Amino acid sequence: MKVLIIMGSESDKPVMQESQNFLNYFNIESEMVVASAHRNPDKVRELCMNAAGNGFGAVIAAAGMAAALPGVVAAYTSLPVLGVPLEGGLPGGVDALYSIVQMPAGLPVGTLAVGKAGARNAAVLAARIFALSDKAVAEKVEAFKAQGYKL
Repeated sequence: MKVLIIMGSESDKPVMQESQNFLNYFNIESEMVVASAHRNPDKVRELCMNAAGNGFGAVIAAAGMAAALPGVVAAYTSLPVLGVPLEGGLPGGVDALYSIVQMPAGLPVGTLAVGKAGARNAAVLAARIFALSDKAVAEKVEAFKAQGYKL
């Protein structure tokens, strides 16, 4: 399985590269795509509706400010959606955090910390999800724990 990483803006790539770095450690393939819920809604819809069929097992969605992207992604896929709030509006990214974490019942987004810590933890959480059915990933998760949660 692979992880689809969707971010709302090209400027989000330096933060979301952290997700990709951690996924690489777990030998989990990933694909990074820029698609905004506001500027490219049709692209987001297409990516999400086809994600499972394209071999993805989870989606990491990152956005700042209004941060609608993770919720929109969750509306279009049944895969686990891991939301990473990014700074860009209010100090500390609190606006994005509140936007992502306040989803209606039945439409969950697993919300992580703001910024790089959240990007890293989204990858680790995806690895833990995949570890439930993939022994090689489970072994990498255990090795990661044993080395103090550091790459």
